[in-house]
Amino acid sequence: MEGLGINVNFLLSQVVNFLILFAALYFLLWKRVLKVIDARRQSIREELERAEQTEKELARAQAAYAEKVAEGEAEAERIMTEARRAAEEVRAQALAEGGAQIEAEQASLRERIEMEREQMLRDLRSQVGTLAIAAAQKIVGETLDEKRQLALVQEFFSGIKAGKVAVLHDARLSGESAVVTSALPLDAAEQASYQSILKARLGEAAAVVFRSDPSILGGVIVQVGAQVLDDSVAGKLDELKGRLATR
Repeated sequence: MEGLGINVNFLLSQVVNFLILFAALYFLLWKRVLKVIDARRQSIREELERAEQTEKELARAQAAYAEKVAEGEAEAERIMTEARRAAEEVRAQALAEGGAQIEAEQASLRERIEMEREQMLRDLRSQVGTLAIAAAQKIVGETLDEKRQLALVQEFFSGIKAGKVAVLHDARLSGESAVVTSALPLDAAEQASYQSILKARLGEAAAVVFRSDPSILGGVIVQVGAQVLDDSVAGKLDELKGRLATR
């Protein structure tokens, strides 16, 4: 070794010193470093576990939040649907009530118009009677029995002669209701005469409706179901036209 220029004693002393230094570092410092490293590793592991746990809890919270949001949206949609349905019901009810009110007002208006029309026709009937008597007097050039002339005018419009309803005299009727149409409205006594005869033949439960139609000119038309008894002036004129046309 000396031949190689190596001092054995010095080398041994360096080796011993190194071993001593290594032992000192190992026992005095390295173990502490390892403990610190182990502690740090454990701390990192715990932090990672906590982070993982936190991430799981965050995922659960996000899922719960998303579920709550979905439930909230569904509830909001349900509320909106209910609100729209309620609004439609209110609107429909308002329209129905408004429509019913309009129909009632229209029905009332039609009833008033019909009543006014009937009253005008009643007034016209008395005026026609007066004019007819005056015309007859002008034609014959003398004063006629006004009571008799008025009775003739009433018979002309009512179809009742000598207390008898001419159109129903020999008629055989069958039905549950009847419609009596006159040129001018019948008075209460005339309506009572028709009702008495029609109910006697159809039954007390039969409904008798009275209408006025100036286009028939005079006389009456009685309709019971499909059966029509025409004793009107317009009907007689049509019949006369038909006869003349066949000649």
